[in-house]
Amino acid sequence: MSQTKTKKYSRRKNQQIRWPLIMLVSSGVLLIFGVLLAFNRPSQPKAAIEVSGLSSLKVDQEKVDLGDVKLNKTVEVSFQLTNVGDQTLRFNKEPYIEVVEGC
Repeated sequence: MSQTKTKKYSRRKNQQIRWPLIMLVSSGVLLIFGVLLAFNRPSQPKAAIEVSGLSSLKVDQEKVDLGDVKLNKTVEVSFQLTNVGDQTLRFNKEPYIEVVEGC
């Protein structure tokens, strides 16, 4: 008779242990899901959108005048490119800059 009581007691004990474990695991999964949603929000555009449905580059200066530069002298120019379209800008080829003599 004592064996049947022990079996019933051990079954109840196992059932009592399972619920907190299930709650702990499900809470952890919900927490991870919430964190992923919080950090996966699309970023806000840094510039005003001027073109819809495409990506489009806008340059802060269209011309750069360096004046007279001696031959073999290195000069540096910086400019800012901004994507003013509402789509992601992707380069299929490596970008290059063309320098035109006399301009």
